[in-house]
Amino acid sequence: MMRQYELLERVQRYNPQADEGLLNKAYVYAMQKHGTQKRANGDPYFSHPLEVAAILTDLKLDDSTIAVALLHDTIEDTDATRSEIDGMFGEDIGRLVEGLTKIKRLDLVSKRAAQAENFRKLLLAISEDVRVLLVKLADRLHNMRTLHFMPEEKRGRIAEETLEIYAPLAGRMGMHDMREELEELAFKVVNPEAHRAITDRLAEIRVKNRGLIEEIEKDLGDKFTKNGMEAKVYGREKRPYSIFRKMERKAVSFEQLSDIIGFRVIVEKLSDCYAALGIVHTTWPTVPGRFKDYISTPKQNDYRSIHTTVVGPGRQRVELQIRTRDMDDVAEYGIAAHALYKDKVGGRRSDESRAYTWLRRTVEMLAEGDTPEEFLENTKLELFHDQVFCFTPKGRLIALPRGATPIDFAYAVHTDIGDTCVGCKLNGRMMPLTTELKNGDEVEIITAKGQVPPPAWESIAVTGKARASIRRAARTAIRKQYAGLGRKIVERAFERAGREFSEEKLKGALSRLAQQNVEDMLASVGRGEIPSANVLKAVYPDHKEERAAVPKGGNGAGEAGWFGLKQGSGMMFRVPGEAPDAHAIPIRGLHGDVPVRFAPEGGAVPGDRIVGILAPGEGITIYPIQSPSLKEFDDQPERWLDVRWDIDAANRERFPAQIEVIAINEPGTLAQIAQVIADNDGNISNLKIVKSAPDFSQLSIDLEVWDLKHLNRLLGDLRERHVVSSANRVNA
Repeated sequence: MMRQYELLERVQRYNPQADEGLLNKAYVYAMQKHGTQKRANGDPYFSHPLEVAAILTDLKLDDSTIAVALLHDTIEDTDATRSEIDGMFGEDIGRLVEGLTKIKRLDLVSKRAAQAENFRKLLLAISEDVRVLLVKLADRLHNMRTLHFMPEEKRGRIAEETLEIYAPLAGRMGMHDMREELEELAFKVVNPEAHRAITDRLAEIRVKNRGLIEEIEKDLGDKFTKNGMEAKVYGREKRPYSIFRKMERKAVSFEQLSDIIGFRVIVEKLSDCYAALGIVHTTWPTVPGRFKDYISTPKQNDYRSIHTTVVGPGRQRVELQIRTRDMDDVAEYGIAAHALYKDKVGGRRSDESRAYTWLRRTVEMLAEGDTPEEFLENTKLELFHDQVFCFTPKGRLIALPRGATPIDFAYAVHTDIGDTCVGCKLNGRMMPLTTELKNGDEVEIITAKGQVPPPAWESIAVTGKARASIRRAARTAIRKQYAGLGRKIVERAFERAGREFSEEKLKGALSRLAQQNVEDMLASVGRGEIPSANVLKAVYPDHKEERAAVPKGGNGAGEAGWFGLKQGSGMMFRVPGEAPDAHAIPIRGLHGDVPVRFAPEGGAVPGDRIVGILAPGEGITIYPIQSPSLKEFDDQPERWLDVRWDIDAANRERFPAQIEVIAINEPGTLAQIAQVIADNDGNISNLKIVKSAPDFSQLSIDLEVWDLKHLNRLLGDLRERHVVSSANRVNA
């Protein structure tokens, strides 16, 4: 176990001005508090926080963070308290230790809903101060190094959690070395067979290519020296998990991979990066499509480097990464290498780091109203995706996950741009919004006022921000539609009762209806959750409902209402050609969003006399007035609504209808029936044989037709066929 003076020496190597008193006090306090506690391998428990602190000294972190590492388990596992730590080490250190204690209690591989909510809490905790994340990652790394001492049933859960959450987080923070080690240790546990197979193949290649890495290092070094450039060149194999991921992603075999070995070229200054690139490209032929410049366009985690692949000595493909020493520090240690953390500023100003900006933006999504499960899904999506870099017409750089579309781009620019997007231009050409963006694309978004993003966009979008915004816009549009419907229903109810309608009067009744505002109340009426009669009674408590008496035996459109329906006196219908009724709710199309839908069987078509039934949570269901299903609602007059057709002649639309055909059972009958429907421009959406006898078959056919005249013409032509005994419309 590391001694007190050894830890201090590790810190003083990179920070000669280290606070010796703070580190010594934290060491002694943690060791005393953990006392005789043991780890699973039998070592003193204090060895764990000590190793976590040692990992953080490799990242050259400030004194406070090292002290937090030593203390991070004291509140959770000993009798130490937050107030005691505040008193001895200050509130800043106490807050960080408490934050780590809360994270330790989170179970990130529990049931999905709990896992998602815990993941929210994790990101919220680390967004307060990035040092919490750095200590937690070091804590997880040491636990993974000693995972083999844990019970077998726990190993898989911890390794899975590491692969799903902590390794990608380390990668997003730019901590490449830590991410690779976490992935490697977890991969051994999660998929031991694949790890063993890849490790064995790497060993074979190592024997086969013995001396090749040294040869290429020497050739590259000689080229740079000859051109008067000081550069350090070293090569290394890729890790088994990195190889496994690439094989999965590209669906290739091990033998098809050409970049098992990579070489890093470290130069002194920025201009040397491009000079070294010139030397490499003029010495060996390049592999087309294998060049990336992350110096001019850094990744979101601050990674900067030039990537290129050439055909080097022995016709071997050689993958090169060219960068300066500072760039290499950031590439290896990520946010921990940021100068801010070496000046005892901690995480306070870490929003200046591009990696931390991503974390901040992710946490902002917590307030967007997503369910925890959606947030978890979208955040994992962003954690694992590589990136593409695109530009606005004004030259602004937008970084997006690979696979992103112009829809994601629009929402990345601004939520309002995404919500009003109707089209896009890629590099000056009109392209579909479903086009996958590529590095360097210039994207121009075309917008239109009043546009609402279709819900189907959610399945196209890749980024969590776009998906959340689309869902929110859809919810807002549907709520607005329900509120509009509710307003018409309430206005009509007030008019029938002879009472004055105004929003001011509705505001006075909100508390009696348990609603927060008028729009919420109207939307609830539109959804059928609050009857309009309740609103009327809440506004006018003295109102008494009076219903017209219905004479028995009527079946016309007189006092008894249409076809003897008991509540016919309260309904108004419009036959085509008559003047539209100003108070009836217009029904336009079949495929619009809620709250309008058509009866599930039978349907209604323009030309039918129709009635609307308000269904809770479903809006209005439209029935033809002759539908037998309306009898179910005879004793629920508050659910009957006045509706009328309002068909847009410029945008014709088909409507559902169901017919029943009895036909002779002989070869070719079905073909003739289908041909009649096709000749009449009808569309069959469903067909089933209800009964089949030796001589006759009964068919149920769901059709889509333009209007009532179209349906009647189609039925008439069917009846003229000698194979058809009868053809009639079915009304639900």
